[in-house]
Amino acid sequence: MLVGASPLLARCSLPGSTLGVGSKNFTESFVIAEIYAQALEAAGLRVDRLFNLGSTRIAIAAMQRGNIDLYPEYTGTALIDVLHHAPIHDPRLAFETVAREFERRYGIIWLDPAPMNNSQALATTRAVAARYHFETLSDVARAAPRLRLATIQEFLARADGLPGLQKFYGGFHFLEIRTYDIALKYQALLTGKADVASAFTTDGAIDIDALLLLRDDRQFWSAYNVAPVVRQAALTAHPRVAQILNAVSPAITDRAARAMNAAVENDQKDPADVAAAFLSEHGMGKK
Repeated sequence: MLVGASPLLARCSLPGSTLGVGSKNFTESFVIAEIYAQALEAAGLRVDRLFNLGSTRIAIAAMQRGNIDLYPEYTGTALIDVLHHAPIHDPRLAFETVAREFERRYGIIWLDPAPMNNSQALATTRAVAARYHFETLSDVARAAPRLRLATIQEFLARADGLPGLQKFYGGFHFLEIRTYDIALKYQALLTGKADVASAFTTDGAIDIDALLLLRDDRQFWSAYNVAPVVRQAALTAHPRVAQILNAVSPAITDRAARAMNAAVENDQKDPADVAAAFLSEHGMGKK
């Protein structure tokens, strides 16, 4: 897949060489990859940016070929989409599982995870929640026959999407389901075309539109903490990478991620500028 998708030549990390920092193809991945890249540059390391690689499978293939040395990954994505394990709600256990298996299978090392947990979610407006008296996923499961769901196509097929909710909670048989592009599902919610929308917990729209995230009261959804994943060879060649990026991760919180996502998607700011402002705010940018 990678050969067809990218003309990049395989590269290797030798002492003094350039580190390849990659990203997947969505806003949050661009921003966090920029944070990693700029933090490394601020520490004196040279960086090549190879962003917008596409899917998780392509990103891992790029790592294995040496096209990139690191990129931001999510514990839940690694657990479910790559390792094909069941969701693990406990963040520490999810991290330990993916860290162990990625090192064993791929020679990829997980550095410290951020507190940011971009998990699956269902969102609604406060007016709808008050009308139907729901706060939790259990409440929505029971009320679903009266509710309209706005979602993306993927949510209807994933094991941790609607099929998983129906199996784990019971219920969740909605009156109407309509699929939208990622950005438009929130518009359906705000314009009254839907009562509930699938969401990710760090979407910028949650704060901007004052949406309410329904609580996963039975702890179905997996943890999705983000962390730098690094090729073992690159880490051996550049041992400072772990210290640099482990110092960055604690500042990447849900609130920080939502604000940065909103700055790019709503205010049309460049991800590089958003990342620079974040690092400056936390005293980790270029001097």
